[in-house]
Amino acid sequence: MMEYRGSCHCGEVQFSVEAPEIIEADLCNCSICKKSGFLHLIVPNSKFSLLKGRDSLSTYTFNTNVAKHFFCTICGCKPFYIPRSNPDGVDVNINCIDTPVSKVSVSEFDGREWEQHAYKLAHKSKET
Repeated sequence: MMEYRGSCHCGEVQFSVEAPEIIEADLCNCSICKKSGFLHLIVPNSKFSLLKGRDSLSTYTFNTNVAKHFFCTICGCKPFYIPRSNPDGVDVNINCIDTPVSKVSVSEFDGREWEQHAYKLAHKSKET
């Protein structure tokens, strides 16, 4: 496992996340992920730390209001959120990781048909 550091575009929001050296990411085709360019790394809460910028975050919810999308109020970037599929974890946008990542293995996820496919993500926030 490695510790990666990341941030929003302006650097006001900073975080760390513990993940394998080779990251397994999910590329979702749902409306919000597609429009925001989010590349998913879902981890247990214990593997994520918000280092700076709690007061600079705004929250957006829609539909079931389970997912909590966090945006920097200064630059508008969405570096992480609490996903509906894993409300006990954190979903980090790999595009916001500042530490060099050696390799990312990307799998496509059909978020347009979320109800049918959510079970494929449910294990990702569990401690291993």
